[in-house]
Amino acid sequence: MTRLRFFAASAVLALARAAPGLAQGAGQGRGQAPFAVKAGVTIAPDTVRIGDPFRVTIGVRAPRGATIEFAKAMDSTASVQSLDPVAVRTSADTTATEQYADYRVAAWDVGSQPIRIADVVVRFDGAERRVPIGGTAVFVRSVLPADSAQRIPKPPRALFESTQFPWWLWALVAAAIVATGLLLWWWIRRRRRPAPPVIVDPFVRAESEFQRIEALALLEAGERGRYVTLMVEVLRDYLAARYAEAALSLTSTELHRSLASLPFVPQERLTRLLTEADLIKFARRPVSSEHARELGRDAKSIVTLEHQASQPAPEQKAAA
Repeated sequence: MTRLRFFAASAVLALARAAPGLAQGAGQGRGQAPFAVKAGVTIAPDTVRIGDPFRVTIGVRAPRGATIEFAKAMDSTASVQSLDPVAVRTSADTTATEQYADYRVAAWDVGSQPIRIADVVVRFDGAERRVPIGGTAVFVRSVLPADSAQRIPKPPRALFESTQFPWWLWALVAAAIVATGLLLWWWIRRRRRPAPPVIVDPFVRAESEFQRIEALALLEAGERGRYVTLMVEVLRDYLAARYAEAALSLTSTELHRSLASLPFVPQERLTRLLTEADLIKFARRPVSSEHARELGRDAKSIVTLEHQASQPAPEQKAAA
């Protein structure tokens, strides 16, 4: 606040002359001569709305060397209450002590609201004076229209409002989403389902394996023992696929005993072939290329004979 604004509050300052208690109260109570004190209050703006912040500035001028004590905040029980702590600033005047207290406040009721704040305490040369701050008010205007009865209310809304999209269109969209989800679920389950096993005729598989081993040219490479071992393994795989008694876990002797009662298996040739194959495989018995080829032919011959013997007779095929 400038000095001009300070002295513009002379109407409030005259309160000290009009009320002797204001100018003399505390000093006369102590038996000492009163000292001159001037005070003023400004409100900016003087008209506000509920909750809008505004400022109340209190200026006090006392003799040089005096101390001025302002209230920390407005009365918290009043309708005008402080928003921030008080901010005190001192004037640069060297002829007197001049201070200003700025209060940032807000009003919480409509109409003319008085400013209630504790007295300002001024102390000088052992004397004390209390300057009451009263008689000021701020006007709080209402935010309601001048006549609320003139407001025309909106018409009532329908219970069931019609939208831009009809209900049956939403039903079609929902049905399409459900159908898509079911189709996706079926496709995922179909992908996870294992493929059906392909059953291959044991004889066809054995013939294919014999051809594969022959294509390896093991005899020409000098691996005669490996050639005999692979050919006999194909024979055993064929017998295991044809008969449950010919499990691959059986030894050669156990296999001979297990297949002794089967009429379609040439027992003597099978026993001789398995015995020689075991000697070559386990005893490292040397074998020539010609003899190894002969053992391979025996393995293929046993498979062919068993397959032909197990087939129905031509008369039975014709009758069927």
